[in-house]
Amino acid sequence: MALVHRRHNPRFPRQQEPEHRINERIRVPEVRLVGDNVEVGVYSIDAARKIAAELELDLVEISPNAAPPVCRVVEYKKFLYEKKRKEKEMKANSKQNEIKEIRFTPGTDDHDFDFKAKHAEKFLQDGNKVKAYVQFKGRAIMFKDRGELLLLKFAERLADSGSLESMPKMEGRRMLAMFAPKPVKKKEVKDKSAKA
Repeated sequence: MALVHRRHNPRFPRQQEPEHRINERIRVPEVRLVGDNVEVGVYSIDAARKIAAELELDLVEISPNAAPPVCRVVEYKKFLYEKKRKEKEMKANSKQNEIKEIRFTPGTDDHDFDFKAKHAEKFLQDGNKVKAYVQFKGRAIMFKDRGELLLLKFAERLADSGSLESMPKMEGRRMLAMFAPKPVKKKEVKDKSAKA
């Protein structure tokens, strides 16, 4: 007998599964109960459901992999709203830092070096990482030592605004060095705000 595959009818939206297991969907013998107006502890699933029902709230499984699973007595819609709000706040607070690239050649002259170093200092002060690399083309690969000296000189120049994360290393025909911005000290921030 062949299996019959039923196609989804767009007029009847699919029942969306909740993000967490709640109430009767929790199928474990016992749970650790947490929440407001609840005595924290391990309860049988029936006792936990009864406590949630008495408080006219939902039993929500918040940590299914714990032993025993952790459930919270809370209004489920309110719980989801709070969770989404916290995720949004965390996303807003974690500012996306970019990695800015500065490219050199083994024969970069002093004027070009100073110009690129000023840009790198600005990038680091803005809180971005800087990836500096020396590109070797053709026979220039013979001058790896020049590239390394150039990147170390660059690191020395950026010592006030950034720190070298790792020593220069070769990747293909490039020699790379990463620089991270130095953390701003609280005292410096206060001094700047006092001057303003």
